[in-house]
Amino acid sequence: MSDDRIERDSLGEVHVPASALWGAQTQRAIENFPVSGLPMPPAFIDAVVRIKRAAAEANKVLGLLDEPQRGAIVDACDRLLQGDHRDQFPIDRYQTGSGTSTNMNVNEVIARLAEQAGQAINPNDHVNMSQSSNDVIPTAIHLSAVTQVHQQLLPALSHLQGMIYEREALFSEQVKTGRTHLMDAMPVTLGQELRTWREQLHAAERRVEHACEELLAVPQGGTAVGTGVNAHDDFASRFVEALSDHTGFHFRSLEHKFVGQSAVDAPVALSAQLRGVGIVLTKIANDLRWMNSGPIHGLAEISLPALQPGSSIMPGKVNPVIPESVAMVSAQVTGLDSAVAIAGQSGNFQLNVMLPLVGANLIDMINLLSNAASLMADKAITGFTVNSAHLDAAVGKNPVLVTALNPEIGYALAADIAKEAYKTGRPIIDVAEERCDLSRAQLEALLDPLKLTRGGLG
Repeated sequence: MSDDRIERDSLGEVHVPASALWGAQTQRAIENFPVSGLPMPPAFIDAVVRIKRAAAEANKVLGLLDEPQRGAIVDACDRLLQGDHRDQFPIDRYQTGSGTSTNMNVNEVIARLAEQAGQAINPNDHVNMSQSSNDVIPTAIHLSAVTQVHQQLLPALSHLQGMIYEREALFSEQVKTGRTHLMDAMPVTLGQELRTWREQLHAAERRVEHACEELLAVPQGGTAVGTGVNAHDDFASRFVEALSDHTGFHFRSLEHKFVGQSAVDAPVALSAQLRGVGIVLTKIANDLRWMNSGPIHGLAEISLPALQPGSSIMPGKVNPVIPESVAMVSAQVTGLDSAVAIAGQSGNFQLNVMLPLVGANLIDMINLLSNAASLMADKAITGFTVNSAHLDAAVGKNPVLVTALNPEIGYALAADIAKEAYKTGRPIIDVAEERCDLSRAQLEALLDPLKLTRGGLG
């Protein structure tokens, strides 16, 4: 028995592995693009399958497919969406810029599954009816990104914010030295520092949600160039109804479908906001690393959970591995966003020709950020301990506290007091008591670190 079979397309015969569900066009793409060994992400393939399912439902309503044809396509799609036959989508993500190879891969697999179930279905004439790769792949970018953001990223960011909020309340009165330019500044509470992270995450989350709203407008129905040639006049509206019913997201038809096919402006906007999430995570990671630094000759304000030995040569060393991992994720996300931005410039006339790159990168970014946010919540934020005695002692010795005396004694005298405190290593309150007319009681009230964290004129 032969290990392959003969399939045919418009270019002629192709040898396909006998066990493969794909056909000639998929096999050609496998042979043409041995680039990275990285196929399109499963979430992207699922999006294309959902598009095929919704298209079959729309074409049936419009009288273009009969019920057995619709049923065979929908049944095949449902099997794929349950996770069956994941190995049947091997085409490299660095392929034809329209993603035609992936579109035809899905068409061929669905048609083969329908054939095995006893229904004759053609990949082009039935599965791809009223569609083109040029509207399917852009729509799949929108669908896969929206789905992954809502199923993965937003829950992960919400979880991280929740963990921060719990620690924030716990440390609402734990005073520490503030830092600007990495130098000692006026005091803040650890709770205020944590709230800053939480507010940043919340704002980044809202920006991602806003970008996803724009992605709910899809170009499906534009077919080859945006005009809708070979598609029923009502196909686009019927399609978004079916897709919305199936996914639970309220998709709408892009009014001028050329925009979603010749350009990827909305995906580029989401990519930028995903990069923004990475920037926020980097800020949190770096703050954690600095506060954890030491434990003898660093800031040593907190101790992150000890998760693994930190050195192959230095016994007892423990490193801030989770913040380091998160920082690397953020760096990678920034690189992926740069690639998406470059891809966004490749919309030549009626088609962008870097669509697979955009779709794959968005999913990679979402997955990386989701995992990083969850790790930070569960293995860094939740378990760190605070060196309260060290924080309290450091705050009291901070000469910058003299800033609170400016309204009472003026900047010049306050500066002289600070210089002397720095030089002698004495507490600021002792030097101030000698150099100004304020009483000890007045100075204690004005220099109270916790009061200073609440702002105002004291």
